[in-house]
Amino acid sequence: MHALLNFKQGVTDTSGVLSSWSTERDCCEWKGVMCSNITSRVTGITLPCSATLQSYEDKMDRSHCLTGSIHLSLLLVELELLDYLDLTNNDFLELQFDYLHNHTCHNLSMATSSRQCVNSSTLRHLDLSHNWNLVINTLKWLPYISSLEYLNLRRIDLSKETNWLQSVTMLPSLSHLNMRDCELKDLSLSLQYANFTKLQFLSLSANEFNSELPKWLFNLSSGIYDLYLSSSSLKGYLPKALLNLHELKDLALDDNNFDGPIPDWLGEFEHLETLCLGDNMFSGSIPTNLGNLSSLITLDVSSNPLTGVVSERNLAKLSKLKNLEISSCSTLIFDFDSHWIPPFQLEELTLGFSNPNLPAWLYTQRSIQFLTIWDSSFKASNKFWNFISRVTEIELQGNLIDGNISNVLLNSTIIYLSSNCLKGGLPILSSNVIYVSLSNNSLSGDMSPLLCGHNVSNEKNNLLFLDISLNNLSGGLTNCWNNWKSLVAVHLGTNNLSGKIPSSMGLLSNLKSLHLHENKLHGEIPHSLKNCHSLLVFNVRNNDLSGNIPDWISKSVMALQLRSNNFIGKIPPQICQMSSLLILDIAYNAIYGHIPSCLGNIKTLVFNNASVNKFRFYSPSFDEDSYLFNDDNLELVTKGQVLEYDKNLHFMTLIDMSSNNLSGAIPFQMFSLIGLLSLNLSNNKLAGKIPNEIGNMKNLESLDFSTNQLGGEIPQSLSSLSFLGYLNLSFNNLTGKIPSGTQLLGFSTLSYIGNRDLCGSPLTKMCFQDDKHKGKELVDEDGNQSKFLTWFYIGLESGFVTGFLGVCCAIFLNRNMRHVCFKLLYNLRDQLYIMVNVNMNPFH
Repeated sequence: MHALLNFKQGVTDTSGVLSSWSTERDCCEWKGVMCSNITSRVTGITLPCSATLQSYEDKMDRSHCLTGSIHLSLLLVELELLDYLDLTNNDFLELQFDYLHNHTCHNLSMATSSRQCVNSSTLRHLDLSHNWNLVINTLKWLPYISSLEYLNLRRIDLSKETNWLQSVTMLPSLSHLNMRDCELKDLSLSLQYANFTKLQFLSLSANEFNSELPKWLFNLSSGIYDLYLSSSSLKGYLPKALLNLHELKDLALDDNNFDGPIPDWLGEFEHLETLCLGDNMFSGSIPTNLGNLSSLITLDVSSNPLTGVVSERNLAKLSKLKNLEISSCSTLIFDFDSHWIPPFQLEELTLGFSNPNLPAWLYTQRSIQFLTIWDSSFKASNKFWNFISRVTEIELQGNLIDGNISNVLLNSTIIYLSSNCLKGGLPILSSNVIYVSLSNNSLSGDMSPLLCGHNVSNEKNNLLFLDISLNNLSGGLTNCWNNWKSLVAVHLGTNNLSGKIPSSMGLLSNLKSLHLHENKLHGEIPHSLKNCHSLLVFNVRNNDLSGNIPDWISKSVMALQLRSNNFIGKIPPQICQMSSLLILDIAYNAIYGHIPSCLGNIKTLVFNNASVNKFRFYSPSFDEDSYLFNDDNLELVTKGQVLEYDKNLHFMTLIDMSSNNLSGAIPFQMFSLIGLLSLNLSNNKLAGKIPNEIGNMKNLESLDFSTNQLGGEIPQSLSSLSFLGYLNLSFNNLTGKIPSGTQLLGFSTLSYIGNRDLCGSPLTKMCFQDDKHKGKELVDEDGNQSKFLTWFYIGLESGFVTGFLGVCCAIFLNRNMRHVCFKLLYNLRDQLYIMVNVNMNPFH
């Protein structure tokens, strides 16, 4: 009890997970504590967090999980019989291992807090996986837990541990090792043997090894059953020494850079159930020997530059096959007998081929749940559409499908049908559909059949994601949105849709992403959209919408894109209350008035803290985490060009108010937005000086103030923006010399032209007046004016006056000198008189 309470002290427990850990109850009754029925001693602690994605939220919620420190040595020593420890999927930040042993002690140099050493324990099972924020700098403590049989460190940062293999091989009883996605980089290629005498499971996938397979891997005990090395930047030919691991059941080498032919000796693995070779650089044909793997359940040879013919000979003996992936950039030829009936019933199938027709045996498969066909050309008959209606998830992308889907009923839960050249009108959706993407096809007609069909109102719809962008749809947006209240994302951009935005869209209270860009919509944005409290992305660029910018848009909005419309009026101050705003794009409208100074209060732009989850939406699927990830996308103008942002959208922060009628000065408060990457205020009527506070925007990469009425000098602080890659200050009334500094001098004259009184490099106009003025003063190395040159000129002038007065006094006080001086002056007068008369005679 004492040890457990000490462990609790190092843990931050905001949601009361450990609320039952109190002295008022027997510790064997505490949540997550397991005790022996015989000795009543603590034998296990299991406190995994159920940090799954909650209700399609835009980020993973771990606020209810445990955080703080894992005081591992305290648990292992005080709980002498601890056998099982599971802290999976929490949010722990540090690992402590610092118990002092009575005998020899060693400095373990742990992640954030460690001092000495610990004796061996009885722990057999240790699972710290999915603590994403946990960083462990060293694994030197592992040998002190010599009893370990199961070790799972998946998704823990071990990037600073270069000798991980040496520490792990000192666990003589280890049978299960999972170090997937741990940012490991060293595979110890020089090592011949690794002391894994009992290892049965090894996963090193999703690391960055960038090397060939190490020799020690082939010398593992023949008892290893599962070997996972996917997505680890491995390369080279597959060595035949892999056959040393003759007991292998699972071999996953997909998503690497292996090349050469697929070895035919792979067919000698008698017990192999999983063979994943997809997403590599394997060439040549698929060896028929793979058909000898009679125990095979999963075969993946997709996304390789394979050639040749695939026939029933490659698959005839694979009676246990459930998952099959064969595809190769339209270079594989399928030559199956049209009457062949496979000995298997597949659950997952991925195909990519160059034949004009689908293989006939496809229609014999009655158990397929996931069907993927890509980069192929075939005719889709009614038989095909009826077949896929029984499939749970279909993904047909990048194909040339000859078929009209006007009256097709789509019944699958997840449907990807983008980029297939599909024709006709929109299909019909059943109530089973949760996700549908029909983007980038040649679909035409209006939206009524899909949204307002007779079957829609009679059934409860569960659709979360609808994408029919990049088609030729016409007509209005319909007014049937009350039937689709479950929608989270609606993408209707780049069509020929017209009319007004219907007020019924305000009934989509769960809506997070709404894209209506590049259509012919007109009128004002309906006030009913204020009911979309969860809206994060609102994109209506390139339409004919009018009226004022709504002041009721959700405060949670992260991206607001209204560019290229007919909006008028002033910028509403309510925008300043959008504390999550990352992208504000209101360019190319008729907005007037001053820029609100309160824009400097937008919290997310004050701090530069981009998150990987910010523009991501979740919906149910059947992948590893049981959720489908959807990254939003936007087309933005920055650095003088149009760029598409999708998976990297969360890294972008932008304010674009260009091409409006904004006037007045640029508020200095705006330059407190130090997280901003792109700022465009060009083509307005802004006046006044550029505030010196612009130097605060240290992360700025793109700045455009061109075609305004800005005056005064360019502030010296602008030259301190070291990340600035694009600058346009042209066509203003700026004056003086362009500030010195490598950053500003690196831009071309196009960044400064159109400012008549601006001078200095890179312009050809020299700063003469500026040089004359500065000839009277000196500037030191820090840019401060020096008084040395000023006093030098004062002394020079004083010396001249004193010398002149001295000569005059000498002449007037000395008689002889006075006579000589006057005689000289008289002679000079006579010579000048004669010279003038002689030169004037020729004109008489």
